[in-house]
Amino acid sequence: MILRDLIGDVLRTLWAHKLRTFLTMFGIAWGIVSIVLMVAAGEGLRKGQEEQAQTLGKDLMIVFHGRTSLQAGGARAGRATHWLDSDVPAIQTESPDCEDAIPELEQNDLRVHSNYNNAAFTVTGSFPPFGSIRSLGVGKGRFYDWEDQRQSRRVAFLGTDAAKQLFPGRDPIDQNVYLNDIPYVVVGVMATKKQDSSYDGWDVNKVFIPFSAMRRDFPNKPPQTADSFDQLLVTPKSVEQHEACKHEIQAVLGRLHNFDPTDKEACPIWDTVQEAKAFRQMTDGMKYFLGAVGMITLFLGGLGVMNVMMVAVRERTREIGVRKALGAPAHTILRQFFIEALLIAGLSGAIGMAVAYGLCALVDLLPMPAFFAGLLPTWRSGLLACGVLGTIAVLSALYPARKAASVDPIEALRFEAGG
Repeated sequence: MILRDLIGDVLRTLWAHKLRTFLTMFGIAWGIVSIVLMVAAGEGLRKGQEEQAQTLGKDLMIVFHGRTSLQAGGARAGRATHWLDSDVPAIQTESPDCEDAIPELEQNDLRVHSNYNNAAFTVTGSFPPFGSIRSLGVGKGRFYDWEDQRQSRRVAFLGTDAAKQLFPGRDPIDQNVYLNDIPYVVVGVMATKKQDSSYDGWDVNKVFIPFSAMRRDFPNKPPQTADSFDQLLVTPKSVEQHEACKHEIQAVLGRLHNFDPTDKEACPIWDTVQEAKAFRQMTDGMKYFLGAVGMITLFLGGLGVMNVMMVAVRERTREIGVRKALGAPAHTILRQFFIEALLIAGLSGAIGMAVAYGLCALVDLLPMPAFFAGLLPTWRSGLLACGVLGTIAVLSALYPARKAASVDPIEALRFEAGG
């Protein structure tokens, strides 16, 4: 029997048992869909959270004020720590693994208004790298620069919601915004930004000005000192250097403020790099778990193929006997049943992959929450599903095919269906 005739015979057999074939194919196709969708969901969650984390700042460490919990150098525990302007150049000099170390000073009780409206917004002062460190994209105009910082210029960069409220329906660029009645010229407006984490409020509702202008016009009030600031923003030169950078920051601040560098309470750090690693481990674990569930479903579908083929061998025992009595060799019988099982598995797999990728594409057309990037199927999950399917198909087809090929023609001719 040539291959074309063999495949035609297989297709006629499958069509004659449509319901059984459909149920088998459905089980395998559902296993493929399960693997692809579950892995795609895990990847979408990981990607979405990664993108949201970068809206706060990429590879960012935020060093807050604290209170000592250990004695150091004869000083008692329980002392409050406050970072000073003089700390910044020392940190920048003595921390070779750190890219940026900049201060941030904030006020949330300033009167903010324009010629058109007023509002209550947080005002933040820092160095020009703050814009890139905190992922403040420029939608219009520019962010303040080093010349603004050196000359303590009264210029302001507005968050998107702040700009809309202070200048409704108007272009805010080159107009004045008043902070405690002190005029600041608007030089830029932030691009639209989705944010799901913060340490001091949403960036869209802030006014950003140069640190030198902030220090001059709105210094800290007691019990803070006039040369203290609220938090230190630090970025490492690379992700691999972030632990070394963190230790350098702790060592420098510990020396300058007389506390133990290992005292985490004295120098609390929000480490977004460490959080990102922990979240990646969690999402990877979830992705592998969901993939394992899909593989089990696929394995059960393979058992269904084997069961269907075993039933087919039993139902077609007399047919096999007649064919062998007429001289059909065992390898021809084996090949027919083997191709039959592979065909079922192959068609089921193709349908499952098409449905899975189609569902991913349809779901991605819907609006997604900020923390979820959609269903993102990966080529690895597709290859894994196909590899598992191929292995299961071969194993599930091999035993029934060998059993069919080994049927004794005399016993097969005596066999009665249902007996």
